[in-house]
Amino acid sequence: MLMAEHYHVGLLVLAASLGNILGACVNWFLGRFIAQFEGRRWFPVTRKQVAKAEGWYRRYGRWTLLLSWGPIIGEPLTIVAGVLREPFPVFLALLTVAKTARYVAVAAVTLGWM
Repeated sequence: MLMAEHYHVGLLVLAASLGNILGACVNWFLGRFIAQFEGRRWFPVTRKQVAKAEGWYRRYGRWTLLLSWGPIIGEPLTIVAGVLREPFPVFLALLTVAKTARYVAVAAVTLGWM
């Protein structure tokens, strides 16, 4: 947030959020179309791992996408949402809330608002 001295904080939050949202959308599209390659030797996960992720996502539902802002679990969540064909408008809405809230919180903490 050192840039906040030279740029409007809202624009910085918007730019960071948009970049993160676009990256997650790429993950959703990869998840949507990568399942056709399952079973190939180079495929990065086993069927058992895919089934476990699917079960977890089905159990806790689309609301888990609100955790997509977090490290480690955020990227796999967006891919699994694509694999399980989460409707893109719902995916995008939940993702926008999560990713934007993340950067608003970062800005608030960095600037001493909290």
